Amino acid sequence: MKLLHKKIEKDGKGSISLLAQEDEDMWHVYNLVQIGDRIRALTFRNVKTTGPTGSVKSEKVRVMITVEVSGIDFDTKSSQIRISGKNCEESKHIKMGAYHTLELALHRKFSIMKDTWDAMHLERIDMATDPSKTADLAAIVLQEGHALICLITSYTTLVRAKVSVVVPRKRTGSETRHGRALDRFYQGIYDAIVRHIDFSIVKCVIVASPGFYNEECIKRILALAQKQGNKSIINSRSKFLPRHASSGHLQALREVLADPSCSDLIKTTKAYEEVKALERFYEKMSTNPDQAFYGYNDVKEANDAKAIHELLVSDSLFRSQDIATRKKYVQLVEESRENGAKIRIFSSLHVSGQQLDQLSGVAALLRFPLILDQDLEQSHQPNESKGEGKLNSGRKKKKKRRGTKKQDKKDVGDIDDFEHDSSFLGDF
Repeated sequence: MKLLHKKIEKDGKGSISLLAQEDEDMWHVYNLVQIGDRIRALTFRNVKTTGPTGSVKSEKVRVMITVEVSGIDFDTKSSQIRISGKNCEESKHIKMGAYHTLELALHRKFSIMKDTWDAMHLERIDMATDPSKTADLAAIVLQEGHALICLITSYTTLVRAKVSVVVPRKRTGSETRHGRALDRFYQGIYDAIVRHIDFSIVKCVIVASPGFYNEECIKRILALAQKQGNKSIINSRSKFLPRHASSGHLQALREVLADPSCSDLIKTTKAYEEVKALERFYEKMSTNPDQAFYGYNDVKEANDAKAIHELLVSDSLFRSQDIATRKKYVQLVEESRENGAKIRIFSSLHVSGQQLDQLSGVAALLRFPLILDQDLEQSHQPNESKGEGKLNSGRKKKKKRRGTKKQDKKDVGDIDDFEHDSSFLGDF
């Protein structure tokens, strides 16, 4: 991402002009743009003109337009963002308030104007414009007849190709159909690698599968490269890394990235850092749950106690259309950073980010064990029967006491009569 212009006032209002240069840059733009923002970019508009004879002519005109965002759509395959909204500036070809759909794509300049640029917005721009961030990791996840070719960047896992071939079973005496289907399958994987993997950038290609499909896949790829004289693949044979996976689907990629044997090759990527951080959280949850919190309320209370060592946040929370929700998570990140916590922003396009979303999108590893106030209150309450909530059972007890009040008064009256009855003492 190239930063062309930046002007932000002290109150946070301002505009930033950007030029997206890679597919990953569009993911950053998608996280920056929110409903209510104003986007200024070049676009094409169908303009109708009436000739002197009354004939109507329609032509496409290239115009600069400023749109107030009312809808955002991101296509990960084509790396395009479609932004719909009303025109904010009067133009020769577009009326004020007319609806239009902008397409933000690679190598096209555009400007984003916001009433408030918060800390998370500016941090994302700094990360996106850092030239050291590159897609240096590729992965092939496969099983028989099914394969995914992925590029793992610092913030996204992009599925660049999907290869599916129906492989018939082997039959005694005839394996021709089975062999031909496998040939088509591995040829499809090879073609996808040639199209989508740049070996001048990629440091490592992880080939993961159940069984021995990974080794067979590497063998077939190198054989096809040798046959076609593809020197970039032949010279990069050491970059292919076979690893075991439970299946050939995208979900199996997390366990592969967490494999310690991959550490030396992928430890510089953000994907590896995210996976290891989530792994530490799950491990702490099982061994010492008082040092692993998730959910906004619990994490906020831990931050108030300055106990957070590592804060894990999904970027999906910062795309919330509710301004108040976004602000509270931005404030949580800023306060945690001030208290000395490490902040890790997980991408919701990564497998690890999707798992964090299932834990409410925010989690924290603490410096020391912390017992929340609500846990202390619950620990002092007597044991309730199963299936009843603690609050409900407490209310039931109060009702029970109110129901026996008259009986208690009657018992007290009997005691008083007993004490004033002197005939009872006469026998002694």
